[in-house]
Formats: sequence, C-alpha cells, structure tokens
Amino acid sequence: MKKRKWPIAAMMTAVMALMLAGCNSSTTNNHADSGNNDDGKNVVNIGYSGPLSGPAAYYGERTLNGVKMAAEEINKNGGFEVNGKTYQINVVSLDDKYLPNETAANAKRLVQEHHTPIIFTPHSGGVMAMQVFNQTDNFIIAAYTSEPKITETGNKMTIRIPPRYDGYIPTFTDYVMKRFGKKLAALPTATQYGKDWTEQLLPYWEKQGGEVVYNTSIDFTKDTDFFTIITNALKEKPDVLFIGGPSEPTAKVVKQARELGFKGGFIVMDQAKLDEMKRTIGSYEMLEGAIGVMPLVESKEAGAPQFAENYRAKYNAEPSSESAYNYLALYAFVEAMKAAGTVDDPVAIREHMNEGLKNIPEDKQVYIVPSVGEDGGFESKITVGAVEKGKVVPIELKK
Repeated sequence: MKKRKWPIAAMMTAVMALMLAGCNSSTTNNHADSGNNDDGKNVVNIGYSGPLSGPAAYYGERTLNGVKMAAEEINKNGGFEVNGKTYQINVVSLDDKYLPNETAANAKRLVQEHHTPIIFTPHSGGVMAMQVFNQTDNFIIAAYTSEPKITETGNKMTIRIPPRYDGYIPTFTDYVMKRFGKKLAALPTATQYGKDWTEQLLPYWEKQGGEVVYNTSIDFTKDTDFFTIITNALKEKPDVLFIGGPSEPTAKVVKQARELGFKGGFIVMDQAKLDEMKRTIGSYEMLEGAIGVMPLVESKEAGAPQFAENYRAKYNAEPSSESAYNYLALYAFVEAMKAAGTVDDPVAIREHMNEGLKNIPEDKQVYIVPSVGEDGGFESKITVGAVEKGKVVPIELKK
C-alpha cells in the first residue's frame, strides 16, 4: 500500500487551523468538561466570553481578571464544599472581539464542550445574543452591563451585575447643566449599548430644558483618530460633550477635544471610568468637569482596600469596578451553589442567588449588594463622582 502524500498547502492549512483553535481559548486549567481534573479533584467550569483582542481588549481583560482572581483565591483556600464534595473552579475564557455573534458561538461551545452552568460576558450585545437560547440550553448569563433592557425581557436565567445606567442620568444631567450650560453634543460609542444610552439621555436632557446641538457616534473598533468628528461637534459650540465606551479610547476623545479648544464638561457613560481615563492621558487636568462613576479606589466598603492591594500585586495595575464587580459576582455564585446544594443545576443556583449574596464573606464585599431584584439585577448602590480641581469628589444623587 502506498503512503498517502499530503500537499504542502493542505498541511499548512491544517496546522494553522490547530494554532488558531488553540489561540482562541484561555483557561485557568483546560479541562474538557466539569467533573474530575487530572489530579482527581472535582471541578466546576465557569465560562467567560468577552473582548480579549482589539480596541476593547483592555476592558475585557479587566472583567476577566476579576473572575479569575476570585477563582484563584477560592482554589488556594481549598475550594468549596457542596453536599460533602469539595470543588475547584476552572475559568474557561474565549475571545469574542466584542462581537455579539461571536459571543453566541462561544456560549454554545462553552456549554457543549465545557458544561459551564454560568457564562460571564461584559457587553449588552453579547448578553442579548445569548438570551436567545440560554434558557433552553440551561445556563446562567452573568451579565456585566448596566443596560436595563437585558433584565426587562423576562429572561429568568440572566443576572445583571452592575447598577442600571438610567439611574445615573438625572444626576449627570443636573451637574453639568448647572456648571456648564444646556447645549449638548453627543459622541458616544457606536455599540448597541451606546445607542441605548443615547436614547435614554437625550430626551431627558431636552425635557430639562437642554438642547442637543450635535448627535453622532464613534466606532472604536474602526476609528482611532477622532479629529474630524470632534471638530464637527465643536462647530456647534456645545457646553457639554456626552462621551463613552471603553476607558482608553474615550480618554483619547477627551484629549483631542481639549486640544481643539473645548472648555466645557463631559458626561461619561458608566462603561468608561474616570481613574482609568486619567491613566491614559496622564492627569485629571483635561478631565476637569467630567462626571461619571465613582472610582473603585474611593470605595469605603469593607473588602475594597484588600481587593485593591491584591489586584495591584497580582496584575501590576490599578483595580477597576469591572474587576471588582465580577470578582464579587463569582463569590456570590459559589455561595449560591453551596446554598442550592448543586454545582450543575443552573435553575437551582439562580433560585438561591439572594442567599449567595447574603453569605459572601465580609472581607470579599468590595461592594454591598443586599439582594437580586425582581428584574434579575444586583441591587447595588449607585455612586457618582466628578472631577473638580484635579481630584474626584463625590456627587450627591439627584432624586
């Protein structure tokens, strides 16, 4: 029998396919499914799909860091016990490049190949893509997005982790209107999340007597120089710019606006964080008059200082609310598994989430979340800060 000869092109194609498949997945320990690992230990796989490449990669990495950090702490402390068995956590992470269709494909893979009862994702488009089938495929979506719509669909297997963004709008509007004026130019991210934020903010702005003088969006996956867009917006002489998206490109929008002579204020969508923007552009000077989410490092909660210290030591970077909220969420899910008496029944785990939140150890409470609301969202407190004279100061919520 003659040996079959493979054409060189075919061999190269096969090798490249294997390489790409390997590059698409990052795991703490790459087990095929939940069960026993190579050491005979019981393992629960937790899924993650988010942007780990492209312009939003830094944002995706921060959210994933929080999940991984909690998992590693739990494992280091001996795992967790359910019904007499001790389990370790394995985080299986896949890159979706911030594309909802990729999130959906990743979720199918995570459930079918890794039997993940929970999948974290940090963008509303990805959440909505998974909500099409997560109840039938039986997994919980751990949604790091403040988009209210994701918990208004009746999907009982979705947990929204951060506060709803519409809770920020009255305070943000009141602050910048009083300080800078009533003419607003909107330059948010072009994602679905940015569109939804815009649809909520602009009518409210006008209802308060404001005027929207310019309205467009920025596609951070394609645009890296915002000169033309910002120049066109500033021609309309706005008092305030509404901006947002991942922190790093949003900070670059601020920098270019200042370089073009803009002296007004900024409404910063809650995805971007003031302290992270500061690190991108070097100081708070350019961010004077910006209002956004209060940085994690200013938190007074019991678990925040130790979390920040541990995060810096592990990642050589400043912690963020993305990392902290996802860290807290994994602890809540583990406590819910313990309360439910199961690691592989997502419905039962979901039903015990309030017990899970209640049982989070005090030293892990980077935020205080007393319960999950009827809509499926963490009922955490909204905290707002604004940049005044080179530092972030707390702003009282407008009721």
